[in-house]
Amino acid sequence: MKKIVVAIDGFSSCGKSTMAKDLAKQIGYVYIDSGSMYRATTLFALQKGFFVNNQLDVDALEESMSDIRISFRYNPETGKPDTYLNDEKVEDAIRSMEVAGKVSEIASLKFVRQAMVQLQQAMGHEKGIVMDGRDIGTVVFPDAELKVFVTARADVRANRRLKELREKGDNHTTFDEVLANVVQRDEIDQNRTESPLRKAEDALLLDNSDITIDEQRNQLLQMFHQAINK
Repeated sequence: MKKIVVAIDGFSSCGKSTMAKDLAKQIGYVYIDSGSMYRATTLFALQKGFFVNNQLDVDALEESMSDIRISFRYNPETGKPDTYLNDEKVEDAIRSMEVAGKVSEIASLKFVRQAMVQLQQAMGHEKGIVMDGRDIGTVVFPDAELKVFVTARADVRANRRLKELREKGDNHTTFDEVLANVVQRDEIDQNRTESPLRKAEDALLLDNSDITIDEQRNQLLQMFHQAINK
C-alpha cells in the first residue's frame, strides 16, 4: 500500500494531537507533533531568561537557535512519543499555562518558523507520517495527500484545556483565564504575518464540538481510506 502524508491543522485545544496520535497508531504511521516543537522552543526561551518584564529578547533567541535540539522518543508506557529538548524530557513542562501564554508569540517569528519547517519537512521526506499543527497543510506539506482542518467552539476548547490542567494538578487556573488564553491564541495565530492559521482550500473540515471521540476517530479513518484509494 502506498504511503502518504497526513496534515492535520486547526485551532488550539481542538484535540489535534490526540486525534493525530490515534490515527498514526491505527494506520502504522509515524506521528509528529509540530506544536510541541514550538512549545519546546518557548520553554527554552523561558529557561534562558529571554523574557524580561514579559518582553521577549528576540535577538537573544535568534542567536541561540542553533542551541535548540528537539527530538521525539517513543514511550512504551503510554504508547506515544514524548518531546525532548536538548535530551531532556519536557512533555509535561511544555503543556504549562506559562508556555501556552507565550508560544503564539514565539511561533510568529519568521526565523523560528523557518527552522521548525525545515526540520518538519526533513521528518516527512519518506512519507508515512501524520503531523499536526497550524500550517502543515498550507506551508510545511502543501502537497499532502490528506489535509484535515479541525475546529471547535472556543468554550468547548477551554473546558477541554481546563480538564487537562486539572489532571496535571493545576487547581488554580480558572475557566475564564483558559478561555481568554484560547481566544488570544486564536487571534494571534490567525493574524500573524508569518504562516497564519488558515484552512487550506483542499482541506477537509472536521468540527468536533459536539461529537464523541469514537465518532471523530471513525470520521478521520474514513478520510484516510478515501485519500489512500484515490
